[in-house]
Amino acid sequence: MRNMPSPTLTELSVRARDIFRLVVEGYIDSGLPVGSKTLAGSGGINLSPASIRSVLQELQDVGLLAAPHTSAGRLPTEIGLRLFVDGIMQVSEPSAAERAQIERGIAAGGSIEAAFAAASIALSEMSAAAGVVMVPRRELRLSQISFVPLSSVRALVVLVAEDGSVENRVVDLSAPIVPGSLEAAGNYLTARLTGRTLAEAAQGIAEEIASGRSALDTASADLVQRGLAVWSRDAAQRPVLVVRGQANLLDEAAVHDIERVRQLLEELESVESIAHVLDAAREAQATRIFIGSENRLMSLSGSSVIATPWRDGEGRVVGVVGVIGPTRLNYARVVPMVDFTAQSLSKLIGQDGFSRTVPKAQRNSWGLIWTRFRGDLKFCSFCCFGVPRF
Repeated sequence: MRNMPSPTLTELSVRARDIFRLVVEGYIDSGLPVGSKTLAGSGGINLSPASIRSVLQELQDVGLLAAPHTSAGRLPTEIGLRLFVDGIMQVSEPSAAERAQIERGIAAGGSIEAAFAAASIALSEMSAAAGVVMVPRRELRLSQISFVPLSSVRALVVLVAEDGSVENRVVDLSAPIVPGSLEAAGNYLTARLTGRTLAEAAQGIAEEIASGRSALDTASADLVQRGLAVWSRDAAQRPVLVVRGQANLLDEAAVHDIERVRQLLEELESVESIAHVLDAAREAQATRIFIGSENRLMSLSGSSVIATPWRDGEGRVVGVVGVIGPTRLNYARVVPMVDFTAQSLSKLIGQDGFSRTVPKAQRNSWGLIWTRFRGDLKFCSFCCFGVPRF
């Protein structure tokens, strides 16, 4: 491709715009290059295949189209897709059935995590791509902490915040669990962390243990210190990220571009990379679209990202929701779908805050909390906090 500015729509002739639009729409529909014979038989253009080939070559010369090989037809370049998205595509609003599917899924869950999962699942199913929801890290003020043994050298730490939300972490121990040490560590931390964030209390707790003023035995003190180390590391890392629908990327068209799909699936496994991509949409007032190399973090797979922020009841950005998939995403359909999902999440959070995270009865009973997790303890690979997968 020549190193030259991309043309504007006004610089294209009417027939060039029509042919360009049909090529892009055909590529989005099939994932395959579109040839002159296909265009001539579409009924939308009254030109011979030879004349169409001439226009296709003109569009290729200015960088809007590309040919995988000589006789393969044409497909849009990233520059061409950007021109199409910004100036040609006609957005189609979600249907009543699609809106109902999104709202029903988000409202049905008994927890905010279930709402996030439902939102990402709905987007993945309707876009045939991967649906993602990102929630920035929150500094929780805690009300209760409990340690539960998982094995002789591992323990689950269950933290309940003042807003009722629950977070879990697994702590590896330096020695087998000593009877009574888990309860002592839980009581000690609950007494010192109630109403405070981990960051506010961590330094004081560490100093108290180091000076011998904690009245904890060696095993309990070690457990507390290891817990604080895990929590401090979590606090500095990525936000919660829910990804669903990766299997949708393995459709028939993927056979023709399997290396790109493999690269995209690898990128979706990198929580930090995806979080950085979505974070770029946090300050946007509307939906952001990143096509291929426009986002360098996903440039290897040449994928597209459609993302929009969602807000709390006071209008503050809470997180980002979106879709990640091949550049042949149906932008006209997916963009308003993502926007509607963000509005639905904003409405939910505006009404309920984060209070839906744990039923009230469970907030006041460690037995009930543990019963909820026991026997089906699964940690979401996309979540830095290890929230159980529902």
